[in-house]
Amino acid sequence: MYELKTKENDSSVIEFIETVENPKKKDDAYKLLDIFTETSGYPAKMWGPSIIGFGSYHYKYASGHEGDAPLVGFSPRKAKISLYFATGDPEREELLKEFGKHTTGKACVYINKIADVDVDVMKAMIKQSIKFLRETYPEGTD
Repeated sequence: MYELKTKENDSSVIEFIETVENPKKKDDAYKLLDIFTETSGYPAKMWGPSIIGFGSYHYKYASGHEGDAPLVGFSPRKAKISLYFATGDPEREELLKEFGKHTTGKACVYINKIADVDVDVMKAMIKQSIKFLRETYPEGTD
């Protein structure tokens, strides 16, 4: 059976942010911590060794694969900052048009720094992601 690596754990969010080497990226990580905590209404928790997540939901795909994931989150990675919002939400794509300088992967939105993006749009994306996941997985949202 496949074991999910990215699980909520009791590691310290602050201790993790303190390991970020780039001072500007560390400063942005603290700003994101405030933005995500205030906007989501959830306390920050570590998910795996490097994702800071807020809230959680339980998903189950048609394939039978299931697990738990944060509703929203971020990770100050070496190259870029990864932002985690719900995938599959058409409103996410609309909001990204007004977000500012970013790139996207399958599940992540990547930014270089907070100054490149519209923080109000980021807050709207956090709220929309939580709303979308609560509607999509009504039984498993925390």
